[in-house]
Amino acid sequence: MMIGGSFAGKSSTGNHILEKNVFNVDKKGNRRTTDSEISHGLVEGRRLTVVDSPGWFCINTLQETSEMDKLEIENSVNLCPPGPHAVLLVIPVINNIDESYLRSVQEHMSLFREEIWKHTLVLFTYGDWLGVKTVEEHIESDEGLQWIVNKCENRYHVLNNKDHRDKTQVKELLEKIEEMWAGNEDPYYEVELDRAAELETKRETGDKMARKLKTINERKTRVLKELIEDEIHQVTEINIVLIGQKCSGKSKAGNLVLFNKSFNINFERAWLKKNKEDQRETSACVKHEGNFDGVKVSVVETPGWFSDPTPPDWIKDEVLHSVSMCSPGPHVFLLLVPILRSFTEKDLKALVQIMKPLTERVWRHCMVVFTRGDWINDVPVENYIVKEGKELQELLEKCGNRYHVINRCHSDYTVQVKELFQKIIDLVKENRGCFSVEDRKEKFFNFHWPPKQQTLIEQEWKRREQELIERMMKALTKEPEEPTEPHVRTAWSKDDDIIPDMSGDVASEYGSISEEQRRRGHDQVAEWLNNKMSESEISSGIGSSFWSSNTVMDKTDESSLITANQPNIYFSENKKVPLNMFLNTTKIQRRNSC
Repeated sequence: MMIGGSFAGKSSTGNHILEKNVFNVDKKGNRRTTDSEISHGLVEGRRLTVVDSPGWFCINTLQETSEMDKLEIENSVNLCPPGPHAVLLVIPVINNIDESYLRSVQEHMSLFREEIWKHTLVLFTYGDWLGVKTVEEHIESDEGLQWIVNKCENRYHVLNNKDHRDKTQVKELLEKIEEMWAGNEDPYYEVELDRAAELETKRETGDKMARKLKTINERKTRVLKELIEDEIHQVTEINIVLIGQKCSGKSKAGNLVLFNKSFNINFERAWLKKNKEDQRETSACVKHEGNFDGVKVSVVETPGWFSDPTPPDWIKDEVLHSVSMCSPGPHVFLLLVPILRSFTEKDLKALVQIMKPLTERVWRHCMVVFTRGDWINDVPVENYIVKEGKELQELLEKCGNRYHVINRCHSDYTVQVKELFQKIIDLVKENRGCFSVEDRKEKFFNFHWPPKQQTLIEQEWKRREQELIERMMKALTKEPEEPTEPHVRTAWSKDDDIIPDMSGDVASEYGSISEEQRRRGHDQVAEWLNNKMSESEISSGIGSSFWSSNTVMDKTDESSLITANQPNIYFSENKKVPLNMFLNTTKIQRRNSC
C-alpha cells in the first residue's frame, strides 16, 4: 500500500512497480487521486497487489484534512485483506521536511494503529533530483527526515519514476520488502474487520445521502421556481462581495467573474507557515469592476484571516465597509470555502462573528462558493458536504442551501460564470433587490394599514405561505426516486511537484487563462447576461423562506415587503387576485359587522 501527501508521485510509483499504466497519471497536474484503487501484476516472479491511496495537502494537520479524504485514506488498507505486507511512505526528495510537513506525516499515520510503522518503508521519489548527492547525505541533512527514517527502523529506498528502463530499482525494492517481511513477527499489518466494515458502511451511506441531497436541492429549486410569482424589477448591475479566510480563493474567484487579472494573486511561502504577524498586510477592501454589454459587475474583495485565532475586530469593520462600496448595496455575499481542507466548528463561528454586524438579514443574500473544485475531480460536491459534517451543513442552511463550485481546471470557464450569475439573479428575485444596512421598515413600510386590517393581511399571508409549502412538499414526495448507481472507484494523480494553488490575500500561482480564451469567454457571458437583463421583467420570489428556517423574515418586515413591493398582487387558490380586491372585501366585512 502506498501512502503520502498529494503530488508525491504515488500513482506513478504504482505504475513503475507493476510495469504497466494502471493508475491514472495526469502530467498537467489537473487531477489527483480521490479514491483508493487497487491493481495486480506479476513482477519478478512475484504476484503483487498494489493499492494507491489519496494524499493529503502537504502541510494540513489531520484536523484540517477533509473527512472525505480521511475516510478514503484509512480505508485503503482494507482493500487487500488480510492486510498489506508493506506500506510505502512516499516522500519526494525535493520536499523540505520542516515542522509542518513532519507534523502532517505523523498525524496522518495516526489514522492507523502504531503497528503500521513496523511494516513501513520510506520510498523517495524524484530520485533524479539528488544529482551526485547520495540518499544517505540527503537524509543526514534533514532532521525531520531522520525522524521518519528512524521511525521506519532505517528502511528506505530511492526510485526514479522517469527512468523505467532500470529494472534493478524495482527488484531492489522488492528485496527490501521481503527482508522487512521476514524480520517482522507478523508478516503483514492486520486489518481490523469490524473497523473495515464500519468504514465501508460509512462510505456507502455518505454516497447515498449525497445523491439524495443533490436530488432534493434540484427538486426544491425546480418546484420553488414554479411557485414564485413575477415582479417587474429591472437589473442593470450586479454587486458581489467576496468573504473568506486567507488562501480561500477570493482573488481567483474575483478574476474568474471579471475575466481578467484585476485582483493580485501572489506566491508567498509565508502563508504556509501561517505567519500571523502579517495579518494586516492587506487589511483594506479592494474593489474592481467589469462590464458585460451595459451590465455593470462590481466585485469587492474583503481581507482574509487565519483560521487559528479568533478573527480580529478590524476584519468585521472591513466587511461592514464593503457594503458601502457597493451602491446601493451588494446583491450577493459569496462565502468562499476551499474544498481541500476541512470546515470546522471554529471556521463556522468565525464566519458567523464576521457577518454579525450586518444582522441576521444578511444570510438571505449569502451563497457558499466552494473553491478548488479540482481537488475532488468529478466527485459531486454533495459528497464533500455530507461527509464533512454538521458545521458545513449549518452554514449552508443559513445561506438557504445556496452553493456553487469553482474548478480552476474546468475546460470552460464561461459555463462556470454563467451558472454563478444565474444563481445570483435567482437570489435577487427572491430578495427583491440588494442588501442594505438601512432599516427595512423605514425603506418599505412608508404608510400604515389599520391595525385590524394589517392583522388580517398577516394571517392570510401566513395561511397562503403554509399552503404553498405544503404543496411544494407534496410535489417533492410524489416525484419518484431516481435509481441509484453502484459506487465506481476512480483514481487520478499528479506527479509534478506543484504545490496546490489557492488564492486570497496570499496564495500560490494558479496558472492563467489564455487571453483568447478569456476574451471569448467574456464575450459569451456578456451576450448571455445582456439577454437575461434585457428581459421585460425579472422574477422576484415570494417564497424565499422555503429554503430554511433561518431565512424567514420577521413579521413586520414580511408584511411591509408585501405592501410596498406588491401592492396589486395577492395569491388565490389557483390564480392571482388584486390585493385591493382583498382589502375591499375586508372593508365590506367590517361594515357589515358594524
